[in-house]
Formats: sequence, C-alpha cells, structure tokens
Amino acid sequence: MTKLEELTALLVNEIDDFKKGVEKLEKINDQIKDVKIKMDVSEYKAIIEKHQQEMVSNLNSIEHFENRFNNKIKEAKIYPTWAVVTFVISLVFGIISISYVFLR
Repeated sequence: MTKLEELTALLVNEIDDFKKGVEKLEKINDQIKDVKIKMDVSEYKAIIEKHQQEMVSNLNSIEHFENRFNNKIKEAKIYPTWAVVTFVISLVFGIISISYVFLR
C-alpha cells in the first residue's frame, strides 16, 4: 500500500506543479496582451526621403538630357545651308547655260 500512496502523492505533486505552471502562463499571457510594441520608423523615413530626393534629381537630369537631345535632333541637318545654296545656284546657272546653248 505504501507504493500506491507514494505514487498518489507523487501524482498529486505533479498535478499541483502543472497547475502552478498553467497559472504562471496565464499571468504572462495577460501581461503580454497589455504590452504594446511601438516601432520606430523615423530612420526608414529619412532613408526613403533621401531616396526620393535622389530620384527627383535623376529625373531632372534625364529630362534635361532629353531636352538637349531633342534640340540637337531639331537642329540637325543632312547638308549645310551654304552647300544647298551653292548647289541650287550652280543648278540654275547650269540650266541657263544649257538652255542658252540649245536655244541658239
């Protein structure tokens, strides 16, 4: 009978320890529910603002390059103006001289 009493006492002690453990966990759970975690995002905000400023700067430089490129394309000519004028004048003189020869 002593073995049965020892086992019963041991079982009662284990159940009491388990009950105390559960009570501790319930208290910790209640404390965790009341705790609010606050995140500090000011460091990330500063990084994002710096990145946005860099992006605006890059966008401005790209727009400046695009405007310069478009102006260069508009100003680009296949032949210089003086060459076209010289060609037209020589063509007119050539036609006049040929017509003068044939009309004579």
